[in-house]
Amino acid sequence: MSRVLNKRMLLMLLGCLLLFGGIFAFKYIGLVMMNRAFDSMPLPPATVTSFTAEVQVWQETLTAVGTLRAVNGVEVTTEAQGIVSAIHFKSGQSVEKGALLAELAAEPEIAQLQVLEAELRLARRNHQRVKALHARGVTTEADLDATRSELEQVLANLEVQRATIDKRQITAPFSGVLGIRRIDLGQNVNPGEAVVSLQQLDPIYVDFFLPERHLAKVALDLPITLGTDAFPGKKFHGRITAIDPSVDAASRNFLLQGTLKNPQHRLRPGMFADVAVQIDARRKVLVVPRTALMFAPYGTAVFILRKSDIGDSIIARKRFVKTGEERGDLVEVVQGLRAGEVVASSGLLKLRNEGAVIIENENRPPADADPKPENS
Repeated sequence: MSRVLNKRMLLMLLGCLLLFGGIFAFKYIGLVMMNRAFDSMPLPPATVTSFTAEVQVWQETLTAVGTLRAVNGVEVTTEAQGIVSAIHFKSGQSVEKGALLAELAAEPEIAQLQVLEAELRLARRNHQRVKALHARGVTTEADLDATRSELEQVLANLEVQRATIDKRQITAPFSGVLGIRRIDLGQNVNPGEAVVSLQQLDPIYVDFFLPERHLAKVALDLPITLGTDAFPGKKFHGRITAIDPSVDAASRNFLLQGTLKNPQHRLRPGMFADVAVQIDARRKVLVVPRTALMFAPYGTAVFILRKSDIGDSIIARKRFVKTGEERGDLVEVVQGLRAGEVVASSGLLKLRNEGAVIIENENRPPADADPKPENS
């Protein structure tokens, strides 16, 4: 009996194995055939725009990072100690040179000035009296010299007192724009304490460094172009007005200073700036649009568009290139591309190597070395 059961169990297991094995084999063969069908199925052509690599003549420029600095910029301070009795300015106000900004209480100093003025009047009368007597031979030369010395001492003390009072009046050392007020009425200020900042904003300086290898290329009065994050797309123009005579021994860079007109006060001291120096040299460059480049960790590539060897279709072939300087929408290609070759300038994510493409240039991306957006 047990032999019969074991035989039946063995046959049942063998039958299940054959059944499920057949099912799995059928599924596997179906998946393999499906993958082969998908692999052999031609992909539809990708629609792209094109650009013909061309040679342009670019004026050579040197780029650097600069910092804007006021032609004159100071923290207006007081030379005296005292109580603020009057404030004659508002924060952010434009002032002229010599304008009175604030006053410190000066009652004791003014009173002392009046005392000295009284002493001056007395000293003058005494000197005139002795001088008249000396002319008649009544007094000696020593008496005349003594009164003259006393008069000169009073005059000197009077000038010192007037200067002391003048120091209690805070004035603008040059014309410019004031910052935020830092004093209040009734405040007791000490010598050297900041009252307000004063900046002369027109014109304005930009300081920047260049490597020493460019020292022979730059000269005074060369034009510069400046861009800032505060005004995207806006370019400011100026000229080099100073070149430092020494090269920094640590960085091997040398300092330059440019001057720019700033009538609307858009540029402010301390702002970061991208500076481009336009030197006289010109060179020929092979360019493609920035949108034609595919960047990857292993290199930069473009897709060359050419006719297929079979039929009249156009295919894309991936090629790695080496790029150089960038200007506006264009990028210089220094290796891997020849003038006249056509590259895809948009739709790169849809392309694959040796894949078919359709060129449609109705809405081609811009390709300008000096773009001028309408909202700039």
